[in-house]
Amino acid sequence: MSTREMENTAKALVAEGKGILAIDESHATIEKRFKSISIESTPETRRAYRDMLLTTPGLGEFISGAILFDETLRQSAGDGTPFTQVMAKQGIIPGIKVDAGAKDLAGRPGEKITEGLDGLRKRLAEYAKLGARFAKWRAVITIGPGIPSGACIGTNAHALARYAALCQEAGLVPIVEPEVLMDGDHTLERSYEVTQNTQRSVFNALYDQGVVLEQMILKPSMVISGQDSPKQAGTSEVADATVRCLLRSVPAAVPGIAFLSGGQSDELATTHLNAMNVWYKNLPWALTFSYGRALQQAALKTWKGKAANVAAAQKALHHRAKCNGAAALGRYSEKMEKELAA
Repeated sequence: MSTREMENTAKALVAEGKGILAIDESHATIEKRFKSISIESTPETRRAYRDMLLTTPGLGEFISGAILFDETLRQSAGDGTPFTQVMAKQGIIPGIKVDAGAKDLAGRPGEKITEGLDGLRKRLAEYAKLGARFAKWRAVITIGPGIPSGACIGTNAHALARYAALCQEAGLVPIVEPEVLMDGDHTLERSYEVTQNTQRSVFNALYDQGVVLEQMILKPSMVISGQDSPKQAGTSEVADATVRCLLRSVPAAVPGIAFLSGGQSDELATTHLNAMNVWYKNLPWALTFSYGRALQQAALKTWKGKAANVAAAQKALHHRAKCNGAAALGRYSEKMEKELAA
């Protein structure tokens, strides 16, 4: 894609009232999800599951793009139509996860570095030919006693920036995902401190690598209490801390911020996003979603690997996409959650 096309794609991914569906689980992760519904993970069951998701009627009303796994980008729907064409019919932009996962960071117990830069230029060229228009790379930052170290934040920021530069060279919009995990008993204040340090380090690295900010999307974690913290921050506290952190870390040139759910429940992830869009107007970037489990979970539990359940599972996915689309506009309400049951 040209420079103008990449800018247009980035804007389209964060279009008003729309967000991104993340269905890029690795084989190991999807196997865990499938075990929860007692089905085996095989190429065909994975294809059938993602077929159910991507053929959901009306999904394109609320979903701008979908992040796929390598296998899924090459697969087709049940009628033989390539998934990229299925998505195009709904106006959903195909994307691809390109990192090779988080591995132990040498000499830094408890910390991770995301691998996958070797051979990335060649893979990106292939993905572009297969129809991908954007890519995603996830870095993992853990909060614990004495961590994260500056070395962990710095090396992950450098890898994210190198990945982003290679994407833009290949004509793909990079989604830059620095996730500060909610695992642990840390406070909201500690989450804020680490998230701010991480985001600032990432943008310094992006600048050093010459990444064009207008042609990328940031996919951060929200500033949130550790899941084992005895004091859980309320909705207003999370919304305020998250937006304040972004305003102090993220340049206005970035077109949009698509949050990850990071282990939050379906409704909580939606509620937090909605609060930010209700209370903060005229921000320099769009605030929307790029959820995986928080969009898929209800559909997965309904589907259970059975063709007879596809319509009901699609209804569950459409409902969650609709709720999050409303949250991206600050128009979500508890009443919307009751619509599905009705």
